Amino acid sequence: MLWSVGGGLGGLALTHLLAASEDGPGKPKAELNGGLHHPAKVKRVIQLFMNGGASPQDTFDYKPALEELHGKPFDPGAGKLVESVTGSPGFKVLKSPFTFKQYGQSGRWVSQVFPHMAKSVDDMTFLMSMVSKTNVHGPASYLMNTGFIQPGFPSMGAWLSYGLGKLSDDLPTFVVLPDTRGLPYNNLGNFSSGFLPSRYQGTVVKLSANEAAIRYLFPPESAKEITQSSESDGLALLQQLNRQHQETHPNDSRLDARIQAYELAARMQAHAPEAFDLTKEPQATQKLYGLDQPATEPFARQCMTARRLLERGVRFVQVWSGAGGPTKNWDNHANIEKELTPMALATDQPVAALLHDLKTTGLLKDTLLVWTTEFGRMPFSQGSAGRDHNGGTFVTWMAGAGLKPGISYGESDPWAWKAVTPITVHDLHATILHLIGIDHERLTVRYSGANRRLTDVHGEVIHGILS
Repeated sequence: MLWSVGGGLGGLALTHLLAASEDGPGKPKAELNGGLHHPAKVKRVIQLFMNGGASPQDTFDYKPALEELHGKPFDPGAGKLVESVTGSPGFKVLKSPFTFKQYGQSGRWVSQVFPHMAKSVDDMTFLMSMVSKTNVHGPASYLMNTGFIQPGFPSMGAWLSYGLGKLSDDLPTFVVLPDTRGLPYNNLGNFSSGFLPSRYQGTVVKLSANEAAIRYLFPPESAKEITQSSESDGLALLQQLNRQHQETHPNDSRLDARIQAYELAARMQAHAPEAFDLTKEPQATQKLYGLDQPATEPFARQCMTARRLLERGVRFVQVWSGAGGPTKNWDNHANIEKELTPMALATDQPVAALLHDLKTTGLLKDTLLVWTTEFGRMPFSQGSAGRDHNGGTFVTWMAGAGLKPGISYGESDPWAWKAVTPITVHDLHATILHLIGIDHERLTVRYSGANRRLTDVHGEVIHGILS
């Protein structure tokens, strides 16, 4: 009897919880410029994710000490323990194979691998001492995407969709553009809605110059029996059956998500093809992004598509560079010079063009552009010329609304081994939410006995970078 009564009360509580969460925590407020808790500076976000652990010492965090100590045993002093993640015997200091120069009025040091991005440093806000809780790709990628190192939690895009809703009825709210070579570590787990309703998960769109961006949006040409009328009749019947099933399972968010997905797909038949058609772009713009060059074409297509999606009402777009696995990403264990160079070449011009495009079109006035990775790399060599994983410090930069441009915040030690002023992933998430009008401590969902949020029980807004 006690079990039955307890289970019944629990069921009532769960029903109330799910009913409340289905519609999100509230609607964006016009008087707060579309924010939820305070005035928003940002309405939309593009996150550029360098999958694999981009090396700070070889990109944005210039360390002359590595040149002075090259080949010598790495000794941070004070008896500090030096450890390697996947094996770096000897701990010999490794200087960067690339030259650095200062750029812009800010004097930002940038490696030769990013000649295009280097020209825009005065528009960027650098976080020079990001830290991760882990040196392992999967958990670190989960952390950067969901705020937790374990699977099963909503991604940042899902939280933004849940908290603020959609800007357009015709396209998804949260779109993911993975590397053309494959999904990153954790596969779809990085874009999950976790315990939030299923409709808030990322919509994955695999771009290709030779294939449709969204498969199965239209029937194949061989299916002559499918007409516009028959398709409408079929969808109407499917909707009727789904609604009947939903009445007997009112708390199953998966069915509701499927229904909304079918409805969205029907609307996307009219709007998505145009959004993904890059031939509509002027030749000068295509060339600016590098769409005419084999090395840059794939990522140029992703970046240009991201901008077009923002223009058409998508709120959060995540663009990935690098698939999961030991090669063809930013996980440069064997040889920094040979492995990092093609990754930088593929992304440098498209990223710089995206920032320039957002600025010249006026989108940057209410858009946030974020460039990041899951962790950094060691100041000593792995093998003879590679670097191992390092959660001790890495670099993230942002550009756009609500930020002080041309500044750097935080500092790593002389070798980019550890952060002197640590900036956590939760601090980054709290700041992004703050810019988009959300108090990270107030956007919560009761799940598994706790008020869950993107920032767990951590995170401070980085007010020093806000304008």
